[in-house]
Amino acid sequence: MSSQMPEFKMEANDLYVEETITDRRVGTIRRLQPVTIEGQPDPARPILFVGQTQIVTPMGALPLTFEIAAADLREALEKFPAEAQKALEETARELQEMRREQASSIVVPEPGGMGGLGAPAGRIQLR
Repeated sequence: MSSQMPEFKMEANDLYVEETITDRRVGTIRRLQPVTIEGQPDPARPILFVGQTQIVTPMGALPLTFEIAAADLREALEKFPAEAQKALEETARELQEMRREQASSIVVPEPGGMGGLGAPAGRIQLR
């Protein structure tokens, strides 16, 4: 097997049972209960909450996934709107940065690509 292949070993000390809670309209909250290797609840680690929703854009549905720092489901539900808004704002910033980077890319022919000696013609690089 090649050394560049990913390793698919799961962490025995970082296991969770996942429960999905949804209103079937706006979004989903995943409650991640830590468990031991035997599948028993692990009270030494906190329960985690992950929110998921999506917005419709001209390019299609844009999924948003975000952590919610909460002690229980009620608190996670209360924090869901604000955390979803933060995730949307962060995603918008990342998309804007990607657009800026793409717009500033310059297409440059490789040396010798214009019929001279060197690399074969027809290859371009983004810099």
